[in-house]
Amino acid sequence: MLCAIYKSARKAQTYLFVNKRDDFSSVPEGLMKTFGTPNLVTLINLATKDKLAMADLEKVKKNLIEKGFYLQLPPPQEDLLKEHKAAMAAEKEQGEL
Repeated sequence: MLCAIYKSARKAQTYLFVNKRDDFSSVPEGLMKTFGTPNLVTLINLATKDKLAMADLEKVKKNLIEKGFYLQLPPPQEDLLKEHKAAMAAEKEQGEL
């Protein structure tokens, strides 16, 4: 299963997988507007891959078959302030016990 992977010109770490190079006919118009001008990153054969770096291989294949595309979004950003506050609250709570 060959596919083309494009990087978004507008959204950092956002990639679009499509079945055929330069064929975005199955991608919704609104998504293409948000995605911006696609920049080709690579062509890959998913049949020869065991895993992908940032996406679930089986989910990518399923979406390509069912929808004709797969959108890979960046991982969620860590909320370090929220984590710090939670850790501080836990420490304070343990100190009061």
